[in-house]
Amino acid sequence: MAVPKRKQSNARTGSRRSHDFKKPVQTVACPDCNKMIQPHTVCPNCGHYMRREVISQDN
Repeated sequence: MAVPKRKQSNARTGSRRSHDFKKPVQTVACPDCNKMIQPHTVCPNCGHYMRREVISQDN
């Protein structure tokens, strides 16, 4: 069974983990109601996706 010969240094560990941080959620303004939503999703406020009404909002 393979076993590491030496302890991995803190710098090498940090370099490997440099991309593991959480990224902030991307948001864009809905073109119909200007509410901030995630891209490529149906707007929960107005129910539009790519300028088309996908979910009817009955008030």
